[in-house]
Amino acid sequence: MKVLVLFYSMYGHVEKMARAVAEGVQSVEGVELVLRRAEEFQEILDEKGEDKHFREARERQEDVPVCTLDDLDQADGILLGTPTRYGNMTAQMKRLLDATASLWTRGAMEGKPVGVFTSTATTHGGQETTLLSSMIPLLHLGMIIVGVPYSTPGMLHTEGRGGTPYGASTLAGSDNSLQPREEDLEIARAQGRRVAEVTRRLRG
Repeated sequence: MKVLVLFYSMYGHVEKMARAVAEGVQSVEGVELVLRRAEEFQEILDEKGEDKHFREARERQEDVPVCTLDDLDQADGILLGTPTRYGNMTAQMKRLLDATASLWTRGAMEGKPVGVFTSTATTHGGQETTLLSSMIPLLHLGMIIVGVPYSTPGMLHTEGRGGTPYGASTLAGSDNSLQPREEDLEIARAQGRRVAEVTRRLRG
């Protein structure tokens, strides 16, 4: 049984969340982790190739293969991570989902559990709208949304950090200098574990 953790991360924050999500997936017996990333646009590579933070993030992701339609097709469950772009997913992630018409036509994604996670620059930078709007194409594909219940440790707080019932989240800072707090990573691990457990129950 395969659970795909798919992410796009320009500066590495969502990648760190994805690796925590992956740890949660791997903690569930009988579930195989598949870690993939959305492909970068060539114009972004050309534009930001000399940016220190961008370059370091790219180097950390070199071991992660680019996601294919076969990866989506073969997955029994999926966790999808994307930074926000004006309250929505990135164009890089949207391009991949827009290419799933062949999967949609034959109902290949129907009944698969899916969770979403994100990162924003600021506290009110669109975490919840990004997570909610990311669910729209997933619902069109017939997938089953799995959120993060408030019984998850660390969810009930009033601090300036991530953690929503729609999915794990974190803050990058306006200059991308912040790193995911351990509490955010723990929620990400819990989300990965929960999606993997739901996948095993529904698809096993």
